[in-house]
Amino acid sequence: MAPFYPKPENALKRAEELIAVGQNAAALTLLHELIMSKRARTTQLNALEPIVLKFVELCVNLRKGKTAKEGLHQFKNISQNITVSSIEVVIKRFIELSDQKVIEAQAKAERLTLDAIDDLEASETPESIIMSTVSGDDSKDRTDREVVTPWLKFLWEAYRTALDILRNNARLELLYQAVAIKAFGFCQKYARKTELRRLCELLRQHLTTAAKYSHQANSINLNDPETLQRHLETRFQQLNVSAELELWQEAFKSIEDIHNLLATSKKPPKPHMMANYYEKLARIFATGENYLFHAAAWNKYYQHLRQNRSVSEEEHQKLASIVLLSALSIPIISGSREEDTKPKTIRLTSLLRVARAPTREALLREALNKNVLRWVRPELRDLYDILEVQFHPLVICQKIEPIIKLLSDHTELSKYVKPLYQVVLTRLLQQLSKVYTTIKIDSVVKLASLNTEHSYDAHTIEKFVMAGCQKGELNIRINHQTRTITFETDVFGSSASAQLQNLPSEQMRSQMTVLAKRLHTAVCMVDPDLVEAKRKEREEAVRAAAKVLEEEQKKAAMRRLLIEKKKEIREFEQVKREREAEKLRQLQFVKEQEAEQARLKAEQEKREAARMEDTRKKIEAENAKRMLGQLKLDLERQGKTLDINEEEVNELKVLEEQAKKIQQEKIEQQNKLKTIAKKMDHTERAYRKEEILMLSKDYEDQKKIDKAYHSNLHGQQVEAARIAHAKAMEMKKRMQRMLGDYEKVRLDFEGKRTEEFAALQAEAAEKIQRAKAARIAEVRAKEAARLLAERKAEEDRIRREEEARIEAERKAREAEEKAAFLAAKKAKDEEERKKLDESARKQREREEEIERKRAEREREQRSGAGVSGGRRDEDPWKKSSELWRSSPRAPVAAAAASGGGESGSSSGGGKYVPPSKRAGDAPEGSWRNSPSAPSAPAASSSSGKYVPPSQRAAAGREPDAYGRRDEGRRDTYERPAPASSTQIGESKWRAKTVVEKREEEDGFTSVARKGRY
Repeated sequence: MAPFYPKPENALKRAEELIAVGQNAAALTLLHELIMSKRARTTQLNALEPIVLKFVELCVNLRKGKTAKEGLHQFKNISQNITVSSIEVVIKRFIELSDQKVIEAQAKAERLTLDAIDDLEASETPESIIMSTVSGDDSKDRTDREVVTPWLKFLWEAYRTALDILRNNARLELLYQAVAIKAFGFCQKYARKTELRRLCELLRQHLTTAAKYSHQANSINLNDPETLQRHLETRFQQLNVSAELELWQEAFKSIEDIHNLLATSKKPPKPHMMANYYEKLARIFATGENYLFHAAAWNKYYQHLRQNRSVSEEEHQKLASIVLLSALSIPIISGSREEDTKPKTIRLTSLLRVARAPTREALLREALNKNVLRWVRPELRDLYDILEVQFHPLVICQKIEPIIKLLSDHTELSKYVKPLYQVVLTRLLQQLSKVYTTIKIDSVVKLASLNTEHSYDAHTIEKFVMAGCQKGELNIRINHQTRTITFETDVFGSSASAQLQNLPSEQMRSQMTVLAKRLHTAVCMVDPDLVEAKRKEREEAVRAAAKVLEEEQKKAAMRRLLIEKKKEIREFEQVKREREAEKLRQLQFVKEQEAEQARLKAEQEKREAARMEDTRKKIEAENAKRMLGQLKLDLERQGKTLDINEEEVNELKVLEEQAKKIQQEKIEQQNKLKTIAKKMDHTERAYRKEEILMLSKDYEDQKKIDKAYHSNLHGQQVEAARIAHAKAMEMKKRMQRMLGDYEKVRLDFEGKRTEEFAALQAEAAEKIQRAKAARIAEVRAKEAARLLAERKAEEDRIRREEEARIEAERKAREAEEKAAFLAAKKAKDEEERKKLDESARKQREREEEIERKRAEREREQRSGAGVSGGRRDEDPWKKSSELWRSSPRAPVAAAAASGGGESGSSSGGGKYVPPSKRAGDAPEGSWRNSPSAPSAPAASSSSGKYVPPSQRAAAGREPDAYGRRDEGRRDTYERPAPASSTQIGESKWRAKTVVEKREEEDGFTSVARKGRY
C-alpha cells in the first residue's frame, strides 16, 4: 500500500501539537517526510512556505544541520521555477535563527562562568588548581567549548548550506552575495581562520562552476556589469577580513581573485575600491618583506588617493611620507636583470596592473614628478637629500642617525628602519669606492655604526659585501690577514652586470666625455659671446615653441576628445546591442518556461487526480477485504458462518457485520466476568482465613533469626576495631621519633617560601604600577583621539546639514518656478483652445449653410426637370420604385408621360422631343423599353400644365434630399432627375470656392481643419 501523507495544513497543526507536548523530534520527522514526499511538489507555495519555516525552526532547535540541508534543497527545487521570494525568506530565517542561537549560547556561557565563582575575592580554588594541572585551559574556555562551540559549528554549517543552495542562480545572486558577506563577518567576529580558508575556497569553486555552466538557464553571467560588481564587492570583503585576521596567504589569493575579475570586467572599477586593493596589496608585500613591490603598491595607492579632494593635509602628508620612505627603503643590491623575466616577478607585476616591473629609480623618479617632497615630513626630505643627492661618505651615518631615531619613535614609519640600514650601508660602500682604494674593516665598521639596535658589526658587513659581489653589484676584495677592504683598481677590468661601484675601467671609458665637457667649459669662459648667442637661440626657440604650443595642445585635446567620444559611442552601442540581445533572450526563455510550466502543471494535475481516485478506490477495496477476512476468521473460531459475496462486498456492509459481532461478544464477555467475579470472592476469603492462623508462628521464627545475625555481626565489628587500634598505636610510636626533624624542615621551608613570596609580591606590585601608568596614558590618548574624532564628526554633520538645507531650498525654489511656468502655459493653452473651438463652430455653421443652399438648388433643378418632361402618371413613385427593385442598376429617366410622343404629335408635329420622352417611340427590345428601365410617370392630361411634386405622389411620402422614400416595407432609393454636368460642376466649384475663401479669411487651412475634426 502506498504511504499516506497528510495535507499540509493538517501536518502543520499536528507538528504544533507535538511541539506543545515536547515531542520536537517527532514533529521534525513529520515535516521532513512531508517536504521530501512527491506530493509536496504539487503543493501551493503559500501553503508550503509556513511548513518549511517551522521545519527550519525545529532543525535549528535540535541542531539537525544535515536534515535542514536536505529539506532546503528540496524546497529550492520546488519553488525556484515559480518564485524565489519564498527561498529568500526561508534562507534568511534559517541564518537568523542560527545566529540567534549562538548569541544565546554565549550569554548562557557567561552566566555559567559567573555562577561557578562562589567567592569573588578568592583568586584560586582547589578545583581550579586541580584542573590546571591536567589542562591548560581555564574554566571559561572549557565552558565555551561545551556550550558555545557546538552552536558555532552549526552556524558555520548553516552558512555553507545557504551558499550551496543559492549558488549559480542569477535570480538568487543578491541573497548569495549577502550571505557570503555575513559569513565573512562571522569569521571576523569569532576569529575563525580555518573556516575563512574553507569559505574562500568554497567561493572560488562556485565561481569556477558558474563560468563552466554559463550556458544553462538562470546561470551567472559574469559579462553583466552589475553581477561582476557584486562579485568584486564580495572579494574585497574577503580581502579585508583576511587582512584583519592576518591570513596573508589567503589575502594574496583574494588579490589574485580580484585581479582576475577586473581583467574580465568591461567597466572600470570604482576608485575607492582600487585604493583599498592597493592598500591591502602593500600590507601583503610588507609582510613578505618584498620592499620593491611594497613601495610600488603604496605608489599606486597614493596615485588613486590624490584624486580624492576631501583628503586632509595631515592624511596627505602621512601618505606622501610613507610613499617616499618605502621607495628609499628598497634595497639597492637586489637580483640581476634576469629577475624581470621570472614568473614570480611577472605575476606580481600583473597584480600591480602595470606594464613593466617597477624599479627603485623609477619609483623615486615618479614620486618626485608627483611633487611628493613638498608634502613629506622635513626629516624625510633631509633623508632623501643625504641618500640620493649629497656625497659625504665619512659622515653619512652621523647625519642619518637622528633621522633614524625619529623614525623609530613613529608607529607607522618604524617598520622601514631595518631595510633602511641596508640602503645606508650600500650608499656608504658606494661612496667609499670613489674615495678610497683600500680601507680598514674597523674603519668601515666605525663609519657604519649607529647607536641603535640595528648597528652592523664586522661579520655582518663582510656578509653583506660578499652578497653584493656574488650578485655582481660590487667588486671588492677582503683581506683577512690585514683586515682591509680593497676596491677594484684594474683599469682594463670589466663587469658583465650593472654595478653600483664606479670601476677604473669605466672611468677610462668615459675620459673622452669628461675631456669634452671640460673643454666646453673652457671655451665658454674664453668667449662669453658664444654663451650669449646660444642663450638667445634658446630663448628664440622657446618663444617659437610657445606660440604653437597652445594650438598644438588644443589640437591634441580635440583629438583626445574625439577619440574618447568615438570610443564611448562604440561602447554604448555595444552595450546596447548586448542588452537588447540579452533582453530578447530572457523574454524568449521566460515565454518558453511559462508555456512549459503551464503544460506540465496541467498534465501533473490530471495525473494527480487520476492517481488519487485510483488510490482511493484501491484503499477502500483493500480495507473492505481485510476487514471481511478478519470477520470471517473470528466467526469461524466461534463456529459461525457469514453469508456475504466477496465480489459485491463493500466497506459499509463489513462494518455493519463487524458491529453486530462486537455487540454480541460484548454481551457474552460481561456474563463471563460476572460469573468469575463471584467465584474469586469465595476463593480469596478462604485463603485469608487459613493465613491468619500461620502469621504469629512466622513472626516468632523471624525474631530468632534476626537476633542471632545481630550478635554475630557485633562481635566481628568489636574484633576489627581492636586490631585497628593496636596498629595505629604502633604507627604512632614510629612517627613520634621523626617529629622534631619534620618540624625543623617545615620551618626552614616556610621561611624560604615567605622570602620568595615577598620578593615576587614586590616585583608584581612594581609591574602593576608600571602597567597602570601605561594604561592611564593609553586611555588618556584614546580619550583625546575620541574627542577629536567626535569634534570632527560634529563639524562634518553640521556641514552636511547646511549643504542639505541649501539643496532643499534650491529644489523648493525650482519646484515653485516650474509650477508657475506650467500654470502660465496651461492658461495660454486653454485660451488658444477656446479660440480654436469658436473658429470651428463658425466653420461648421458656414458649411451647414452651404449644404442647405446646395440641397435647395438641387431640389429646384429636379423640379425644373419635372416641368419640362410633360405630364406624369398618377402614381409615378410607385411605378419607378417597382422598376428600380427589378433592376437596381438601371438609370432612372426623367419624369415624362407614357404617351409623350402622341401628345407631342397632337400639339405640334415638327416640335423637338427630348430623349427622355421618346420611350414610347423606341423600338421593341431597346433599352428604353426594357423592363428594368424605369419609365417616367405620365400626366393625367396632355395640357402640359406644371404639377408640383407634392401632388405627383400617389402613395408614400415625398423623397428627401437624397431621393429616399419610405413605402412601408424598407428604405428604397430613387434617383432624382439628373442635372447637367455643367450645372453640377459649377455648383460644386462655387461651394468649394466659398468654403475656401471663408477659411482663408478666418486664418484656417486644410491641415488645421483636419486636426480640428
